[in-house]
Amino acid sequence: MQQPITGYHTDDDGHWVAQLACGHNQHVRHDPPWLIRVWVTTSSGREAMLGHRLGCKKCDEHAAPGPRP
Repeated sequence: MQQPITGYHTDDDGHWVAQLACGHNQHVRHDPPWLIRVWVTTSSGREAMLGHRLGCKKCDEHAAPGPRP
């Protein structure tokens, strides 16, 4: 299910995590050459992606919302 990004936080390892409108969290790593997400490396890039929809596997599995810092 597609859910919009509503905010971000970092995990314990410093990786960016998107907070989705459904209450779930999803890592949004920039890890070339496997994952190319240059936008996650800057605050302006992350801000520009607010509202962008990501596929939420946890919604598809009917999982409970995750914790947020």
